[in-house]
Amino acid sequence: MDPTCLNHLLTEQEALQFEEDGYFVLPEVLSEEETDHLEEVTDRLDAEKRAETGKNPGDTLNTFDFLGYDEAYLNLIDYPKTFPKVFGILGWNIQIYHTHLITTPPDEPDNPKQRYGWHQDSGRLNRELEGEPRARVSIKCAYFLTDVSEEGRGNFCAVPGSHKVNKIRKEEGQDFPGSAVHICVPRGGAVFFDRRIWHCGSPNRWTQKRKALFYGYSYRWLKFRDNMTIDKYLPDADPIRQQLLGAPGPTGWHGFTSPRDEDVPLKGWIAEHVGKKAVVA
Repeated sequence: MDPTCLNHLLTEQEALQFEEDGYFVLPEVLSEEETDHLEEVTDRLDAEKRAETGKNPGDTLNTFDFLGYDEAYLNLIDYPKTFPKVFGILGWNIQIYHTHLITTPPDEPDNPKQRYGWHQDSGRLNRELEGEPRARVSIKCAYFLTDVSEEGRGNFCAVPGSHKVNKIRKEEGQDFPGSAVHICVPRGGAVFFDRRIWHCGSPNRWTQKRKALFYGYSYRWLKFRDNMTIDKYLPDADPIRQQLLGAPGPTGWHGFTSPRDEDVPLKGWIAEHVGKKAVVA
């Protein structure tokens, strides 16, 4: 794994904000060149999927399981500026379990179909896990390939602190809770958020299509949320990438819930480079 990630470990301030608010923003992550290339790949994928599904150019398009489409997407799973934040939050027994591309074209200001679809991630986990708050289980890192540094550009919205409650309240007749925020991120920036935080997209009133890549990281014992057609990458992947791509370790399927060190090479890497205290749990 790229040793430069040691320059981007989770900070105390980031950890505190994640625990308190359920999210934090990294405004400068991808270089302009990286963002340009990812946007080019994304435009190509978006065009192909619209042709396959018959989606109109003005419709929002959700594309799951994009990781296998292009190696440019693969290279973000352990990206040095972001991946250390992920294992800083979740620890070492982790994988990529879900990828989701959302492209949101500009919309008319008076479109009655535009609503704020508030939700927590992971479907049935929010009904079948007990307790309040429920277990975290997974987080997401969202990369923004277009500028959403101002409101009205299809911003990611969230209710800060709502990862601590199972339900949120909205005033009657209102679609936007009073404590909710539009999160502003420059092109090439990223947002990390807890799956439990109440969040949604928002209308895009800008002149450009909003494009965002969502990478879901979870504990290895959770099943994939989409098809994860990534087998072609496994033969050439280093051990840590193989772990992140969901490959079983030497102890087989038992190693997902009771892993030995050889099942989780990320654990050894963190112990060696960050310190043994970082892998105590």
